[in-house]
Amino acid sequence: MNKKAFIFDLDGVIVDTAKYHFLAWQKIAAELGIEFTPEHNEHLKGVSRVRSLDLILELGKIEASQADKDRWLVQKNEDYLSYLVHMNYSEILPGVMPVLQYLKEQNQAIALGSASKNARPILEKTGIMEYFDVIIDGNDVSNAKPDPEVFLQAARKLGIANDQSIVFEDSVAGVQAANIAGMTSVGIGEHNILHEAQYTFKDFTYMDLSFIESLIKK
Repeated sequence: MNKKAFIFDLDGVIVDTAKYHFLAWQKIAAELGIEFTPEHNEHLKGVSRVRSLDLILELGKIEASQADKDRWLVQKNEDYLSYLVHMNYSEILPGVMPVLQYLKEQNQAIALGSASKNARPILEKTGIMEYFDVIIDGNDVSNAKPDPEVFLQAARKLGIANDQSIVFEDSVAGVQAANIAGMTSVGIGEHNILHEAQYTFKDFTYMDLSFIESLIKK
């Protein structure tokens, strides 16, 4: 059987931690007198913490010292981590587990490719660490998506060629990164936003296992 690399983003693909990022950033923004809406938060998906703060400051037309920025970045992460304490298996998004289980049964290579620096604790709290052969997160890379570094590292560690790798992503930057890497891109979300992906599904419940089978055989 063909062995492919199946690389999953974390936030918005396996678990919905985007809501916790939003709450933490909204708290910072409120302290700075900036209105920060869910629509604004969409632009932060797949974006590094440092760049996210810059975008929020730009939104409020605020210039800040590096010392202030560093303080806010620490505060944001502490607030975010406080929300993660209560995460458990129930936080895994619908339809994800059947796909992971099927890939394991088919002896496929599975990796996590996430910008999150908290990927490992999240996988531990949700109890699914064992499904991943390789984990590449924000601690392992220096370039944020759409740079494909995170996915290239994952494929390389799995020992599988880029053109035999499939990426599941919910962000525009992530889809672009997969495409730049020469990998098959599967968008999880709205097609009108993720139209650059080769395939799109609203979520994993819309994805039949026969689709995964076809990717393996491709």
